[in-house]
Amino acid sequence: MKIRSVKPNNKKKAFEVQTAAKTYLFPYAKARPSPGAADPVARVYVDKELAQEALTYELASGKSGLVHIEQILEYHQDPNYLRDILLYKLTLEAQKRLARSPLAKREIVRRLGTSATQLYRLLDQTNYAKSVDQMVSLLQVLDCDVDLVVRAKVAS
Repeated sequence: MKIRSVKPNNKKKAFEVQTAAKTYLFPYAKARPSPGAADPVARVYVDKELAQEALTYELASGKSGLVHIEQILEYHQDPNYLRDILLYKLTLEAQKRLARSPLAKREIVRRLGTSATQLYRLLDQTNYAKSVDQMVSLLQVLDCDVDLVVRAKVAS
């Protein structure tokens, strides 16, 4: 996800980050170093060197900081971002289990009822066009029980 624009909002004590989909507020308190009344934001911009996926800011004291779009999405608990993180973790686990599995890849493909190409897509951690259902099916074939645990958030 690319950042289109960013501006400081001293009234709300947050950066206003504009993406193609929506505008997010990211509190100064979550940024390191933190801007404040004693050391306000002197300059903020979308960092082109980081493929417009981060914002860089400079404080009046000369200190500077960087906030990546993933920090912003995580702070807002963006559902698409959380889904992608879940898929990433499931994929890494499937890769580990496949490496230890006595099953041949052909047998895994047969049991999934799919193609070898699709198996390799499922095992690609950069592919987010797959579903959680497909990953659970793959892990089941690899003799894993997958349980979803829901628990209260821990205050941070």
